[in-house]
Amino acid sequence: MNNDTHQRLPTTRREFLRMTGTGLGLLAFSAYAPRFLTDAAAANVPAPQKDKRILVLVQLAGGNDGLNTVVPYADDLYFKLRPKLAIKDVSTLHKLNDHVALAPPCGALANLAKDGKFAVLQNVGYPNPNRSHFRSSEIWETASDADAFLSDGWVGRYLDNCCEGAPADAHNQDPAGIHSTLTQPQTFSSKDPQNYFGISGNFRGNQRQRKRKDNATYKPLLDEFAEAPAGGDMGNFLSHTLMDALVTEKRVQQILDAYQTTVTYPNGPLGQSLKRVASLIAAGLETRVYFCSQTGYDTHANQFNNHQRLLGDLSDSLAAFQADLEAHGLGQQVLTMTFSEFGRRPYENDAQGTDHGTAAPLFVMSGALKQGGVIGDAPDLKIPPKGDLTYKIDFRQVYATVLDKWMETDPKSVLGQKFTELPFLG
Repeated sequence: MNNDTHQRLPTTRREFLRMTGTGLGLLAFSAYAPRFLTDAAAANVPAPQKDKRILVLVQLAGGNDGLNTVVPYADDLYFKLRPKLAIKDVSTLHKLNDHVALAPPCGALANLAKDGKFAVLQNVGYPNPNRSHFRSSEIWETASDADAFLSDGWVGRYLDNCCEGAPADAHNQDPAGIHSTLTQPQTFSSKDPQNYFGISGNFRGNQRQRKRKDNATYKPLLDEFAEAPAGGDMGNFLSHTLMDALVTEKRVQQILDAYQTTVTYPNGPLGQSLKRVASLIAAGLETRVYFCSQTGYDTHANQFNNHQRLLGDLSDSLAAFQADLEAHGLGQQVLTMTFSEFGRRPYENDAQGTDHGTAAPLFVMSGALKQGGVIGDAPDLKIPPKGDLTYKIDFRQVYATVLDKWMETDPKSVLGQKFTELPFLG
């Protein structure tokens, strides 16, 4: 019987990859790493800039139905287009003005709107909209025209053009971006190597983006290790290729384990992801951009109850996140923004759902908003049979506003052209 209470250290490169691939993770044997690696998790970390502004992106994946989210209750056409899906009891809505209201489950967001900390941007989309999930998501994440194809994301370009890139061996630097998705979002793709970190689930999806010689493909860290030529001893392998990943993972784990909050978050994936983000922000990480995702918005059939459930989870999760930030004195330092690849059709289909559409509302939330409430007019529902909504705000106007007023950089250097900015930030 083996009385050793410690996890056995892998003795070969192949064994190391096998152990990490079966779920032990980097931390399972971090006690065996060189002392300077583990010490770096708690020392030699750059002092955080407490006033640096942070952006949190929340993806509503699948295409959110804008008309049942921000309801045009004063327009009779809404009820005619949706005889079964329309929210008929107007008294349950949270009115934002004389024309539109938030859906019944969104009371927490309505309260934030009253306090000027939450704004709805109406009819957000882009010219010549694409109704493919993949392609339209790509357009939103790369900020491209509908007929253009870009490989780098808009946040990646921001980091390339406006921030000093992290050297490959800069293990003491915090990640430039952190995501809670299983794979790195295209929003973070960049031409220059950038330090990104994943915290999905138990955040085993640790990734550091590295630029390949073919200038085309980026792969997760362990995939790159698996393809690397064998050879060299285990100590060199650990010290030279796992240094930054191990240090970051240890530090993140320590922060998450130690975090305490009086705010109760929903138990769903979005709420728990935002709780992790709040803990990392409160710990003073240098990370400028975080990315979370809520799935389930592709509501082609039996939409009503499922969609309202999603909206309730979204509302409660966002409100808890803002309350948590404010409890730590960070309510004005963080801007949260939602996006979805497209809206849904104005009319309901035969399966009591809605099909892929075009424009939809977009949310922004912060204690630093210049203007809360509603920005833009209610959707124009005077459309031909089987018609669709017309966008009024190009989503890149939102990005331009965030880049200029929040991230303090020239939007044209990231977006490639000039867009009229919006009044939700000062």
